[in-house]
Order: sequence, then C-alpha cells, then structure tokens
Amino acid sequence: MEQTSKDPLHGKRLDAILEELVDYYNGFEELGKQINIRCFNADNPSINSSLKFLRKTDWARAKVESLYLYVLRQKKKRGLL
Repeated sequence: MEQTSKDPLHGKRLDAILEELVDYYNGFEELGKQINIRCFNADNPSINSSLKFLRKTDWARAKVESLYLYVLRQKKKRGLL
C-alpha cells in the first residue's frame, strides 16, 4: 500500500512552482505586484535569476510557496484542477 503525502508542495520543484506562478499571473510584472521581491521587479527578470535568489533566501522562498498554495486553492475553487 503506497502512502501519499497530503502536502501539496511535496515533490514539487521550485522551478515548476515559479513557472506555474509566472504563467498564472501572465508574467513577472503581475507576479511582482503580488510579491514585492526585487528579482521579480528587475529590468529583465528570468526564471533562472529568480531561482538563484529564491534558493539562497528562505523568507522569499516561503512567500513564493505561500502564494503558490493560494493559487492552488483559487484554481480548485474555480474548478481548474
């Protein structure tokens, strides 16, 4: 019998989370409005540069994960999941 985790972040890679958020908010500009982090509001933000920052900065990663959980709840509420 296989046990599955109830944690929605379990097995989710940070790059996949970030890509999904960028897609959900239609780019870094809107994502930067949701989470005011310089790596999202820079002149030319990218997934790779954001990942470097988020992997080193626990508080920023926590905000991204929290927003991701919020987005999952919104998608579920709207029947998109």
